[in-house]
Amino acid sequence: MRHTRMHRFLMVLAAAVLAAPAAALAAERGPVKIGFLAPLSGFFAQTGKDMLNGFELALEEAGGQAGGRKIEVIVEDDEAVPATGLTKSRKLVEKDGVNVVAGGLMASTGYALAPYADAQRLPFIYPVMAPDDLTQRKPAKWVVRVGWSGSQNSHPFGEYACKTMGYKKVATIGADYAFGWEVVGGFQRTLEENGGQIVQKLWVPLNAQDFAPYLSQIKRDVDAVYMLFIGAQNLRALKQYQDFGLTGKIPLIGGGVFTDESVLRAAGDEALGTITAMHYSAALDTPTNKRYVQAFRAKYGKLPSYYSTDLYVAAQGIMDAIKSVTGDVENSARFVAAARKAKVADSPAGPVELDERMVELNRHGQVVDTLDRVLIGLRERLEM
Repeated sequence: MRHTRMHRFLMVLAAAVLAAPAAALAAERGPVKIGFLAPLSGFFAQTGKDMLNGFELALEEAGGQAGGRKIEVIVEDDEAVPATGLTKSRKLVEKDGVNVVAGGLMASTGYALAPYADAQRLPFIYPVMAPDDLTQRKPAKWVVRVGWSGSQNSHPFGEYACKTMGYKKVATIGADYAFGWEVVGGFQRTLEENGGQIVQKLWVPLNAQDFAPYLSQIKRDVDAVYMLFIGAQNLRALKQYQDFGLTGKIPLIGGGVFTDESVLRAAGDEALGTITAMHYSAALDTPTNKRYVQAFRAKYGKLPSYYSTDLYVAAQGIMDAIKSVTGDVENSARFVAAARKAKVADSPAGPVELDERMVELNRHGQVVDTLDRVLIGLRERLEM
């Protein structure tokens, strides 16, 4: 009889232990540490600040916790320099002991960090860094892209520019680094597939402030000029395009970041008439985006940019992954798998989840083309 009672007691005790709230167990492990990279000084400091603002707003709205654990963000300035980004990542991982690294701006930094992420077997989340190869020809198993790839928006826009806008001969001017090459490359591919032609390509160094040597070379018989820069270079390029008397004479089009809200805040009439393709705009007329824009403006006194919004959505995705593993982020393999399956059903940009083929790419290293579903959606928006 005593044996039976003891057996029942042990069963009840075991059930009580197993039923202990997972959140309480997670809390005992301390906060989830997120390492955050962004250029907070130098040429792209304002862009980096936009990124940090969006990320922090999402965490604040969630009460600074997910999966029963508090979230601690350790911020590092990568100065938009790949070598600095790698050094800061090592510090975050090897000294600060972060569970995940998120952020980064430059595509070249994305390429530099990928081998380190794989070597450390730690999730690196790329909301903005958009190098094509990291999810196509040279996939990194521990990198999770929750944003986009450089050429992605350009593919439907090249087709649209040729077939709908009627631009057959186009000159391009782009930033001379990985992101610039890939954005221009995507546009060129589909423009030419639809009967158009890139008749001239000009590449501008990232530190250039005077665009006169390049603008003076533009062929005056082209149907349009396609531009792609980032940060403060966009403002200079727009202004100097006007100063050269080209505004209104040769239509100006470009990659989405060319006229992102981060640029338009400081731009004048020189930006009017420029058409670009991007997957987010603060003008998006949905209830969720309106609430987000209102909250962002109330906190920071300005409209959110694409950079803010992609980091806002990335933070939501990271928190969804933390919840799905019940706070068990120390199991990096489980955590990175959850990050690939993370979903944000109602983000400012609309429903967000990784395409199944992209998940397969990350899992098996298969080579795939740009995401078809995203491209179809972008074509539909361009034709609205």
